[in-house]
Amino acid sequence: MKAIKNQMIRMRDGIHLATDIYLPEYTETTQQWPVVIERTPYDKEAQSRSEIQLDGTLINRLDMAKRFTDQGFAIIFQDCRGRYHSEGEFVKYINEAEDGLDSLEWIQQQSWCNGDIGSMGLSYAAHTQLALACLNPKALKTMILDSGGFYEAFQCGIRQGGAFELKQATWAYRQAINKVKSTGDNDLLALLEAEDLDQWFKQMPWKKGHSPLRHMPEYEDYLFEQWSQDCFSEYWEKIGIHAKGYFDDIPDIPVLFMSSWYDAYVTSTLNNFLAFSTLDRVAKHKVIMGPWLHGDRNNTQSGEVEFGVQAAFEQHFQRDWVDYRIDWFKKHLQDKKQSDAHDVNVFVMGGGSGEKLADNTLNHGGHWIKAQSWPIAATTPKALYLSAEEKLSTQPEALQAHYDYCYDPAYPVPTIGGAITSGKPIFWGGAFDQREKVGFFGSAENNQPLSNRPDILVFETEILEQDVLVAGPVKVELWVSSDVADTDFTAKLIDVYPSSEDYPDGFAMNVSDGIIRSRFRNSWQHSEPLSVGEVVKVEIQAFDCCNLFKKGHRIRLDISSSNFPHFDLNFNHADFQHQGLEATRKANNTIYAGRDYPSAIHLHIAEVN
Repeated sequence: MKAIKNQMIRMRDGIHLATDIYLPEYTETTQQWPVVIERTPYDKEAQSRSEIQLDGTLINRLDMAKRFTDQGFAIIFQDCRGRYHSEGEFVKYINEAEDGLDSLEWIQQQSWCNGDIGSMGLSYAAHTQLALACLNPKALKTMILDSGGFYEAFQCGIRQGGAFELKQATWAYRQAINKVKSTGDNDLLALLEAEDLDQWFKQMPWKKGHSPLRHMPEYEDYLFEQWSQDCFSEYWEKIGIHAKGYFDDIPDIPVLFMSSWYDAYVTSTLNNFLAFSTLDRVAKHKVIMGPWLHGDRNNTQSGEVEFGVQAAFEQHFQRDWVDYRIDWFKKHLQDKKQSDAHDVNVFVMGGGSGEKLADNTLNHGGHWIKAQSWPIAATTPKALYLSAEEKLSTQPEALQAHYDYCYDPAYPVPTIGGAITSGKPIFWGGAFDQREKVGFFGSAENNQPLSNRPDILVFETEILEQDVLVAGPVKVELWVSSDVADTDFTAKLIDVYPSSEDYPDGFAMNVSDGIIRSRFRNSWQHSEPLSVGEVVKVEIQAFDCCNLFKKGHRIRLDISSSNFPHFDLNFNHADFQHQGLEATRKANNTIYAGRDYPSAIHLHIAEVN
């Protein structure tokens, strides 16, 4: 294997990007190879936390390069603009399309490239790929989008339902520190590390110049630009964060989409797969959805829940993730074979014993299923309606009901897990018993059920008489009113275990959740204040899920107005500029149910005998 380290590739604006190139050994008959590229902001030379085998063995960049070159591929790792050895200023997401295209054009001109290029990468390194694809690069023949690739960042990855995902703030802070460490500026590093992020999250909202990122203007600037752009506009239609608007330009190539039910990119992954697979094209695509956290494909636990040995990627698909990717590129870059049909592989969470295991996790279990479409054909859409006595029923009741609660931004509902990444050290994702747990930001830490809070409404089915598979989109329609001009509404789908010897109070496992900022109920482009007391409909598009609710369990829906710090707080004002000026303003909110106001959760359901 021949290594060319820190090759500086010139971009169209004169900036140079640091690139490591690994080539197979030349022979008399083979001097050109297909190329695989990964473009990353996380240091092209560093160990990736996700390149880990089931037995715990770490696979570093050199190990990966050797395995790829041994199979006849040139492999390239590149630092994104403004990161580590690359020149320029880092502006998150915005430069990746053009930089990726310029890099591919340079690669094509090299004597060792045979003209066929594939791409791979996790998270941001998946965003870089889809951004590049939107510019229709002729040499790009296949992609592996692992837990990323923005379908539309306005609805998944940066914002959701009008709210801002605060993982963008924690990510920016951590990556600013990493960048400064790489420069050796110890004074600046000391300033950043002296910031108490926990205290900053207690002082929302932040302002530019008054945040833990004020020492790093390039990071603070892009963060606040994302945060302040609360209406959908041209800002959100840029290449790199809105593939939805560029599918006509993306090459007709096979793509492997991969994510997991507790990852922050569930919606992006499935929407991308659906968009690619419904286009009138030749290429067929594959999607894999595991039960894991972000990129943790060989960790069978998520939060407090164990999904069983079959949940590991290596147990089900291939010897390891590196071999799986090599096989994919062999097929699509070397053999150039096409699949006959789309391939959907999803992990059905649930079906385990419900016992507490030795490591204090709940045995939720699960298994893999294969299909050719999503949602899977076995399910049918079904609505469960909010009804009297806080039940979920298959039909809306004639009797009208309403439920009142007070949302106080000074006392928000704490985030206890969920489909989250990059939130550490403030918050993190996964499946948890929904309680005020020790160690969770904003929690009362008294281990009381979240459902005991006066600002959470709880609706649940009767005890299930048979197993019920819920697999597909999750949408909640609510009829609401409030005494403020704007407020949020949140929804959380929960699998409720019955009381047992191990769990005397049962176990309420979060499955999916979502949010809507009510001023965007009618339009993402224009906000519309609420009229005090007026009853309106809002829709919450939660993440898709795939969970088996066992006989004896209940399906539960929790409604509230905050999920902090997963999402930024709504201070109950009608526009972004006034958020936080009266941080303690409360909202008295009402949820309506019944035939005239058929509030419901819409699921894709299959009853299992």
